[in-house]
Amino acid sequence: MSAGTAANSKGQAWFCSTGLPSDVVVDVEDMTFHLHKFPLMAKSRKLHEIITEQEANFTRNAVDDRTDSEEIREENETVTAAVVAEKQSSHVIRFPDFPGGPKTFEMAAKFSYALKIELSSSNVASLRCAGEVLEMTEEYCEDNLISKTERFLSQTVLQSLGESIETLKSCEHLMPLVEYVGVAERCIDSISAKVSAMDPSLFSWPENESTPRRMADTGRATAGGDWWLEELTLLSPLLFNRLIMAMKGQNLNEQIIENCLLRYAKKHISGINRTTRKLQPPSKPSEIDQKELLETIVTNLPEQTYSRSPTAVKIFFGMLRTANILNASDNCKSTLEKKIGSEFEQATLDDLLMPSYSYLSETLYDVDCVHRILAQFLRRVEDRSTDLTLVGKLIDGYLSEIALDANLTPEKFYELAVALPEHARLYDDGLYRSVDVYIKAHQWITEADREKVTGVLDCRKLTLEACTHAAQNERLPLRAVVQVLFFEQLQLRHAIAGTLMATDMGPSDSERSPGTGREVVEHDERVVEGDEMTWRAAVRENQVLRLGMDSMRTRVHELERECTTMKKAIEKIDKVEPTGWRGSLTKSFGCAFKTQVCDSHEPTVVETRKGRSHRTHRRSS
Repeated sequence: MSAGTAANSKGQAWFCSTGLPSDVVVDVEDMTFHLHKFPLMAKSRKLHEIITEQEANFTRNAVDDRTDSEEIREENETVTAAVVAEKQSSHVIRFPDFPGGPKTFEMAAKFSYALKIELSSSNVASLRCAGEVLEMTEEYCEDNLISKTERFLSQTVLQSLGESIETLKSCEHLMPLVEYVGVAERCIDSISAKVSAMDPSLFSWPENESTPRRMADTGRATAGGDWWLEELTLLSPLLFNRLIMAMKGQNLNEQIIENCLLRYAKKHISGINRTTRKLQPPSKPSEIDQKELLETIVTNLPEQTYSRSPTAVKIFFGMLRTANILNASDNCKSTLEKKIGSEFEQATLDDLLMPSYSYLSETLYDVDCVHRILAQFLRRVEDRSTDLTLVGKLIDGYLSEIALDANLTPEKFYELAVALPEHARLYDDGLYRSVDVYIKAHQWITEADREKVTGVLDCRKLTLEACTHAAQNERLPLRAVVQVLFFEQLQLRHAIAGTLMATDMGPSDSERSPGTGREVVEHDERVVEGDEMTWRAAVRENQVLRLGMDSMRTRVHELERECTTMKKAIEKIDKVEPTGWRGSLTKSFGCAFKTQVCDSHEPTVVETRKGRSHRTHRRSS
């Protein structure tokens, strides 16, 4: 072939411009290649056999035609010879399923014409398969296509993690031939070996949702040390599963395997990224494929959880939500619940608000699932007091959200509220808010259910603000209000006592131990400044507490009047019916009212100070 030989394509046809008419036509899918038989036969044993067989068949048919046409007239012999010569000069070959399609065959044809081809990690697998189909072996011709691609694989692709991943991605549409030639298996082994030598501590979840993608070309920028994890998410489920199995076979660090699985799930399982708006893929996977992929990923997850981050927990919740929608196996759901329970403190309220997809449950949210996850967390929490406090706040927020559900029964609300141990909540203000919302949204429940729901509260853990609100809350049962008032009065009494103690100790400078020199002077100045600030704060707090105490006294007096009225009513009933109405009425209210119980004639702040000043005056006299 001359140096001026060139190849070009016109529409759906491809021509080799050598100045000679083509004698071989090759159809590859929708592309027609007009080539010459001698360059092709010199490199490809397969094309040599096809062309030779076609020529032999044509010669045999031509001899038969001459025998049958002995009586043809002499004037038609010239025309027949011309047609035979034209047919003999053209060979038609068809490859309906050529590996890599027309683009790969074009490169193989250029190689046959001794034109330069550019090998890369994205086309070497298809060219290796093309060499196998065309039988372009080293035995048939020296330095043939198979040997050229094999050298590139061993010397370039398999030496680089990025190149190996890129080549493995190109193997998806070359099955099963690429398995036969061993390209996919060698890429998988290369990736596993190189990943096993990495430090798992270098892998971390990106803070933002979108991570720049790192291509296999060495001249492009990378997105951190774990760029290859994002590249693996582009593999087909079949190849990805084979890679995970190979990693497990090499006893690869389980943290790396878990990271690979979670990132793949985040990209390919629908419903995980609820807040991220992305374009839908042109071919949406079926529910059966999604369910199979989900169960495969969950099965391959390590038993221990390594990815302790809010992003990982969000992915686990997304997988669990999808498992409920697709009705995945119970083992799959249970595994995900255990995974979430092991790092429940990383979850958010939005994660917990999973809709209920069961026909057996009428609640809006899947409360039973959250209860099971909480139980898993409590089994493994051990001495993680900080995590327990975080989960306590999370559950209280969840109770406030689900309390508005009209179908949430008091039993389910109560069971979830008391599932946490007592030391999980520093204060019960969040729980009180949930109880208040529930009672307000379920005004039709019985008095017994109201008392059961409010029974989850520990009035000793309510802050002064919560006690004040609860004491004025008409929706709470009477027993709960009385308990709140009692503990509110105790809190006020302790607060006032502490304030008065601080004010009494504030201005007394005579009891300080004397010092010497400049240090004593500086110390006295600091103490005086601190005492003045403490005195002002104490006075202000004392005024606030005095107002609160007065309002408290008013409310207690009102309750005393109600108790007195009820006592008189009970005495009248006892006179009329001596058979025990007192016990039934007492049982209905849950407590026995006595006048001394409601007695709250405690000395006020003013009276206390008057008494103190009087005692001081007597001592001085």
